[in-house]
Amino acid sequence: MNLATFQPLAVLFLALGLLFARGAGQPIVDDTRSPFAQAHAIGISDARWTGGFWGDRYELCRGTMIPSLQRLMKGTNFTQFYVNFQIAAGLQPGHSHGASFNDGEFYKLLEAVSATLAVTNDPVLHQELDAEIAVIGQAQRTNGYLDTWVQLHARDAKNAAVPFRDRNNFEIYNLGQLFTSAVINYRATGQTNFLTIACRAADCLATTFENPTTALAVNVVCPAHYMGLVELYRATGEPKYLALAKKFLAMRALDPDGGSDNQERVALADQWEAEGHAVRANYFYAGVADVCLETGDPALFQPVLRLWTNVVTEKMYITGGCGALYDGAAPDGGKDQKNITRVHQAYGRNFQLPNLTAHNETCANIGNALWNWRMFLATGEARYMDVVELEFYNSVLSGVALDGTNFFYTNPLRVVDPMPVSLRWPRQRVPFVSSFCCPPNLVRTIAESANYAYAKSDSALWVNLYGRSSLATEIAGGKLQLTQETDYPWNGRVRIKIASVGPQPFALKLRVPGWASAASVRLNFAPADHSGQPGSYLEIRRCWQAGDVVDLDLPMPVRLMAANPNVEEDNNQLAVQRGPVVYCLESPDLPPGIKISDVLLPANGSWTVRYDQHLLAGVVVLQGSLLTRPREHWAGQLYQPYEPAELRAIPAKLIPYSVWQNRGPSEMSVWLPRAD
Repeated sequence: MNLATFQPLAVLFLALGLLFARGAGQPIVDDTRSPFAQAHAIGISDARWTGGFWGDRYELCRGTMIPSLQRLMKGTNFTQFYVNFQIAAGLQPGHSHGASFNDGEFYKLLEAVSATLAVTNDPVLHQELDAEIAVIGQAQRTNGYLDTWVQLHARDAKNAAVPFRDRNNFEIYNLGQLFTSAVINYRATGQTNFLTIACRAADCLATTFENPTTALAVNVVCPAHYMGLVELYRATGEPKYLALAKKFLAMRALDPDGGSDNQERVALADQWEAEGHAVRANYFYAGVADVCLETGDPALFQPVLRLWTNVVTEKMYITGGCGALYDGAAPDGGKDQKNITRVHQAYGRNFQLPNLTAHNETCANIGNALWNWRMFLATGEARYMDVVELEFYNSVLSGVALDGTNFFYTNPLRVVDPMPVSLRWPRQRVPFVSSFCCPPNLVRTIAESANYAYAKSDSALWVNLYGRSSLATEIAGGKLQLTQETDYPWNGRVRIKIASVGPQPFALKLRVPGWASAASVRLNFAPADHSGQPGSYLEIRRCWQAGDVVDLDLPMPVRLMAANPNVEEDNNQLAVQRGPVVYCLESPDLPPGIKISDVLLPANGSWTVRYDQHLLAGVVVLQGSLLTRPREHWAGQLYQPYEPAELRAIPAKLIPYSVWQNRGPSEMSVWLPRAD
């Protein structure tokens, strides 16, 4: 080893040695020292769900989802994930099998396991994880390069793969997931074995892209690497990782194709509309927001703020779903025809939000939550947490069945039988699809969900998400312990109990969701003179005492929702929402012989709110009346004369969108024709 090689490694190990004692307990997104953050994430083990809605989901994740994914991803029944690492490490014979992004999906699973360890400290799980990390280390090349698809295909004399030669090999995407997973593992366990592998891989990237060429620049697809590199910088304090993230942003201008698929058709500074592949777009915007937390660069933040406004006001489904189109084109219908790009799973035109053919990949919806979380940390504004909440309760959780072993890749808002078009992905949750990115993404998101519930600043604790939970953290120079008691999202009553607290005053900031028309608060059982507007934080600042109790009441009326008239598919239709939960009508809840297409929603109807503990693992259902009309016959006809028909009332109930299709094949719709 020459001196030039030794010096950076020596600096790295010194940094790791200094950081070792404070690895465990850091946040999943560690913006505690980010100079431009307005709110800071809590430590990875500071909060945990203690029951209720999210406690049930967390236990499903810990007890079922993680073990079942471990069996699948360490086996060979469908494809190969972990086995590819074993072959690359020389531990068994074989060939690469599976998608080129499979490494990244396995890293997501390891991230979920690490986040779980921060709460459970399960010694068996810990031992298994360390063994898997050791195999990944053995698979890594001596120069730090790590990608099993390329490494194993490099052994093929006829089709020898070369690093960073084919953008569709997803090498940098895989490395981005590696960086994030390794950092979460370090923060959860305090160990540096995985972090060392990630740093060696990042150093390899830095060397490879020291003087980037056009041929190298085109490799930055599906950009998980921005978030990963920023977190690696935060974990190690090594400036070159942040510099590398900024270099990758600048390098986008070198791509000669400049297509929309990776948001490169137009420079970021000139982008006013979200376009292209929705997963890649949301990862990219989240990564840019991460860089902004460290640099405060307005030339980066202003475009992502514009794009956020575009998505939320013109391109996002009522469920939070993103990426409306199976296949799109950009600019679609515009004058710039010579630069049109075909795009898979794409953001469409403004207000182009089809229901029956909605794509809404689960990963895109999770990516939107990742983006909004970072926007909240940068600004402290409640509107971003409103989107995170919307995603979590609707278009994220819809991606997994209540059994924890079957998954959606796409999340439509309407399904009929028979379908009028043939679509690629199934309308029933399945244990495996060839693009197996969403299940491990769901697992890590649910495993880390408690970390989104709270945030803090020097003199404030932010309560972002409501659910039965406990928190133990430090604020205003003292230790704080509290509990949250609630049946949210089934009702809006939340009680926060202070168990222990330091002597210095601080503010308790309670999010009043944008959907809430009113909010009332009591302090120690007496009305408090504090108010909060919908879409803001209600602030109570005082010297707190152990035993203090804060009660927040958010009324949850049933609301009928209409879409902007420019959303043509939803004209004269209504959706139903209560609190953060979007509801849908599913065919098992209709009388025999009635189809979804026969039904109308009365605009002046009333709904009874009822918790049904025996239905769909326990949900609040909305019971009321719908109207049905005689079925029209359209076989072989595109148009026919309109004939008024008598409508009759039928009993029906609506269920949360996230739990539809847990009772077998069915029809479903979020939007229903309005009957005045």
